[in-house]
Amino acid sequence: MTGHDPLAPGSRLTRKGQATRDRIVAAASGLVYERGVAGTSTDDVQAAAGVSTSQIYHYFRDKKALVRAVIAHQTDAVLEGQQPLLSRLDTLDGLREWRNFVVDLQHRHHCAGGCPIGSLGSELAEADDEARADVAAGFERWAGAIRAGLHAMRDRGDLSRDADPDQLGLAILTTLQGGLLLTQIRRDTVALETGLDAMLDHVASFMPLRDRVDEASIAR
Repeated sequence: MTGHDPLAPGSRLTRKGQATRDRIVAAASGLVYERGVAGTSTDDVQAAAGVSTSQIYHYFRDKKALVRAVIAHQTDAVLEGQQPLLSRLDTLDGLREWRNFVVDLQHRHHCAGGCPIGSLGSELAEADDEARADVAAGFERWAGAIRAGLHAMRDRGDLSRDADPDQLGLAILTTLQGGLLLTQIRRDTVALETGLDAMLDHVASFMPLRDRVDEASIAR
């Protein structure tokens, strides 16, 4: 995992040990996604992973440490699941392809579950400052990928110098998170599609006039 991944003090992992630890984290992540942190006990994780209590506490000091490993796991899973799309956000077509992927993913999940990172953040933000910081770091990675594409567009002249890639990237991620929440609540993707389309139209408004005319012709 590339996020914060706390180990119990003194734990040095063999290949077998890493596999066991990964199995525990994967089991915990699945349970937390379905039930939330509060609804998932270490006994539940033990049963789901097929390990002993002593094995869990060999790899994790306590439940908080396990939860932080779950945050890292979920962040990696979300961002890796969007590759290589996140590396192609330097064109409007690339942004729209990513938008379509996100919407299609919600359809495949029947609009249930919401964002795995966002759900963890909502539950933990007021209860665990370290976990909240881990979730914030995960969102920063996500926003960073969007910002990088927008910076590349502006550097090439595809967006005017008036465009602020940092502000636009944060606005797109904010719209995405709000849209995913409403998708989960409404059980449809209308709000998600409407919000993302409005944001991408806003990005397009910073394109040179000739490119905007070409874009409008393609859209028709």
